[in-house]
Amino acid sequence: MTPPLQADPQAFLEDLDKKLWNAADRLRASLDAAVYKHAVLGLIFLKYVSDSFRMRQDELIAALRDPDDEYFLDPEDYGGPESDDYAEALRVELEERDYYVAKNVFWVPALARWKTLQDNAKLPPGSKITVTNGKKEEYELKSLGRFIDDALEAVERENSKLKGFIEKNRYARLEIPQDNLGGLIDLIATIPFEHADLHAKDILGHVYEYFLGQFALAEGKKGGQYFTPKSIVSLIVEMLEPYQGRVYDPAMGSGGFFVQSERFIKEHGGKLGNLSVYGQESNPTTWRLAAMNMAIRGIDFNFGKEPANSFTNDQHPDLRADYVMANPPFNIKEWWDGKLEGDPRWQYGTPPEGNANFAWVQHMLHHLAPSGSMALLLANGSMSSNTRGEGDIRKALLEADLVECMVALPAQLFTNTQIPACIWFLTKNKKIRADFADRSGRVLFIDARNLGYMKDRVLRDFTPEDIAKITGTFQKWKRGEGYEDEAGFCKSATLEEIAKHDHVLTPGRYVDPMDEEDDGEPFAEKMERLVAEVNGQFVESEKLQSTIKSNLRNLGYG
Repeated sequence: MTPPLQADPQAFLEDLDKKLWNAADRLRASLDAAVYKHAVLGLIFLKYVSDSFRMRQDELIAALRDPDDEYFLDPEDYGGPESDDYAEALRVELEERDYYVAKNVFWVPALARWKTLQDNAKLPPGSKITVTNGKKEEYELKSLGRFIDDALEAVERENSKLKGFIEKNRYARLEIPQDNLGGLIDLIATIPFEHADLHAKDILGHVYEYFLGQFALAEGKKGGQYFTPKSIVSLIVEMLEPYQGRVYDPAMGSGGFFVQSERFIKEHGGKLGNLSVYGQESNPTTWRLAAMNMAIRGIDFNFGKEPANSFTNDQHPDLRADYVMANPPFNIKEWWDGKLEGDPRWQYGTPPEGNANFAWVQHMLHHLAPSGSMALLLANGSMSSNTRGEGDIRKALLEADLVECMVALPAQLFTNTQIPACIWFLTKNKKIRADFADRSGRVLFIDARNLGYMKDRVLRDFTPEDIAKITGTFQKWKRGEGYEDEAGFCKSATLEEIAKHDHVLTPGRYVDPMDEEDDGEPFAEKMERLVAEVNGQFVESEKLQSTIKSNLRNLGYG
């Protein structure tokens, strides 16, 4: 049953998040989060395609009964509106797949429809289920896990866009007790698909993204490999402004950058069809998660023919993208392959075999269009390291005037690493174009290490105001309107200044320090006062220790 519609979409979604996660976590029993994740996300996907199919059916029923609609099915041709022949004619018409494909709705076979799944989830193994795909067919329920697998495979078989993205036999292999799996189905069935201000794909897409984030937290270091915190993704997308063209992520994880790009276009009144999505991912399971993430939102995508290593098996060799963004794994050591020697992507120097940071930079540059812009997250060491030629590559990038902006991030933003991180922004064209001023020979440095807040005891996050401050500064600088250096936060530096610092790109080298507030107390007097206060505290500490020891002796413990 659909819950009452709420006026505030955000409150509605937050309430839904908490309810679903708490209930799902109770059903998890002893399953590892990494395993349980796929049970939940696969069912959310199945719920979405089934709901979308059913909503299209509702539209068709209304059209077929409307005398003014082109699809009108006249009941008088079948013996009247109450006749069995008319009911059968309606049923047959509703099974015409062209009606669904024409509206970009996935065709869902009867076996995979959510009502079929939920109605039969509690039946014992060996039960027979009757389904109607044009004609009646009998299905034997061997196990609930096998039932879900068969439903997902049926959806994949009927929709070419999903070919290869459904993992075979996952639910049968998970061996989740039938009661737990049945409870999970009942729980996901409560996800509403209607709200006054939200579409079905917005609600289910939000739930999918929320669960991805929660599982990343639950899995810790391993989970963070496929999920970039939303605030960082939002920051990068807001700074790059991907209104139209081709967007590429060579280390896409679950596809967060694509989701946020879609959201950005919606919020700024653009057209979703103006953006093309290209991605690559080496982990087969994550590759499938990303495909489901796109399918839930109705985003057309090209993730290559298979999951593959971006360096050794580039799935988009001819792509030149307008926007490239990624959060590749930091400081990968085991990445080199002998066939990469002399690769044309290493235009600015061969990356060291023991660290892939500058391999990612150059791979992304290779796929960047002549006026394209890119951003990637890297470990802070990339800004200053001179190990095994990294300094020479950084120098070459600067001398080619490719580096546009460097952002130093606060600590504790990631679930999977405590390594301090930064964002590199590069472009192949700093000249005057469209709304942008000529930024040739200059790099903007932003020190955002003091921004953000602790959302819990281990993780920091940005506020919307933090993102607006960083983004606004970058946009003013790019447009040449209203930008000013700000002590403790930002500095526009010339390539000559950067060369004097041996081409180190750490923002702290260039951003002026904050002015110390003058409280009127001379330094010498302040130091004398502070030393006296500390000495007094030491004396008090010694007195307290003596008192504690005396009390312990009186109790017979001294």
